[in-house]
Amino acid sequence: MIIVDKALEERHNDDNPIRVAMVGAGYMGRGIALQIITATPGMRLVAISNRTLSEARRAYQEAGIDAVETAETVAQLEEALAQGRNAITDNAMLLCQAEGVDAVIEVTGTIEFGARVALEAISNDKHVILMNAELDATLGPILKVYADRAGVVITNADGDQPGVIMNLYRFVKAIGCRPVLAGNIKGLHDPYRTPETQRAYAAKYHQKPRMVTSFADGTKISMEMAVVANGTGLKAGQRGMYGPHCDHVKETPALFPREQLLTTGLVDYIVGAEPAPGVFVLGYNDHPIQQRYLRYYKMGEGPLYVFYTPYHLCHLEVPLTVARAVLFQDAALTPLAGLVCDVITAAKRDLKAGEVLDGIGGFTSYGLLENSEICQAENLLPMGLSEGCRLNKDIPKDQVITYKDVALPEGRLCDKLRAEQSAYFAQAKSSPSAGPADISLGYTD
Repeated sequence: MIIVDKALEERHNDDNPIRVAMVGAGYMGRGIALQIITATPGMRLVAISNRTLSEARRAYQEAGIDAVETAETVAQLEEALAQGRNAITDNAMLLCQAEGVDAVIEVTGTIEFGARVALEAISNDKHVILMNAELDATLGPILKVYADRAGVVITNADGDQPGVIMNLYRFVKAIGCRPVLAGNIKGLHDPYRTPETQRAYAAKYHQKPRMVTSFADGTKISMEMAVVANGTGLKAGQRGMYGPHCDHVKETPALFPREQLLTTGLVDYIVGAEPAPGVFVLGYNDHPIQQRYLRYYKMGEGPLYVFYTPYHLCHLEVPLTVARAVLFQDAALTPLAGLVCDVITAAKRDLKAGEVLDGIGGFTSYGLLENSEICQAENLLPMGLSEGCRLNKDIPKDQVITYKDVALPEGRLCDKLRAEQSAYFAQAKSSPSAGPADISLGYTD
């Protein structure tokens, strides 16, 4: 932030704003639009795409902009942008293809559609900011390969928990402590919540019941911590993580297995603790003189030290992520390589052969974090690919679902990318002398 704000100020003074387009105008998308338009000098939200045009228009209106143009072609969009006019469209690919856009923010929470948007933006040399942990957790590594080859940044967003965790992780590492746990703080965890149980709460906070369900049933935090694992190399200590209850985050050094912390490191969460809804990192430092200083700074006896941020300000920090990507080629959080952790699918109730899984935040299943090598060995179905899969056998409540248990929908890009992701990183692992550019990619859509 100390560098980014000055760089944005310079772009503002030079009348050369970063030009941003956004796909998705739901609750969080409207907040991002408001933040860019009213509070981010040096950046301009030039266009918004949403499948319901009225919602794209609403995002501009809530930020004080009434004059917008509807674009149906790339030429129409480029003309509006060249004239400094704001545009809306129901065709997200126009934003990815048009000249006059530096970066695309993807805020849909979808996987199939979100993957198409990300690939189209990357293929047109645009940076991609994902406010979409579900897509990142499922296909982030292969999308990063495409982005690297195109010379653009793909990054998860600061402000949401994974980005805030990564900022803290980098800080802890930079001051000479070894990060051994990256953690999230949850208010509750009930894997059997459904859109029906969450309907009233969702209405109170102007959110969709399925989204709120994914928070409550643990799927969302599993996706978020998979993103963190893939960006740090830290692992899950057990299937579903430990998730202990406690009163305050400062209790965490005693709540997780010391051996795992000091060998693989962990991604995990705590429930019911203050300060909610924050994040934390456990840093390890056994240097006796540094420990003396840390005691003086009221950090405790060590060698495990708790660093925490007491809040995450989702939409408020997304523009800063855009600026980091465009101006400094710095990703807030992006995969190191292949999957370290994955989110698998478990039955939310007894399921019958022939039933179709309804995906993230639905009635049929919930997601659990698991280490990738176990997912591969057991052929487990990723939660991000579960929607639309038809069961070919009965599955009892809480049992995890494998690829052999389902028939996948035909013709999905997400399945092709997932297969490509697995093959790419398997080849990279078996042929370490081959550079990333030596391994072929398959996307041609």
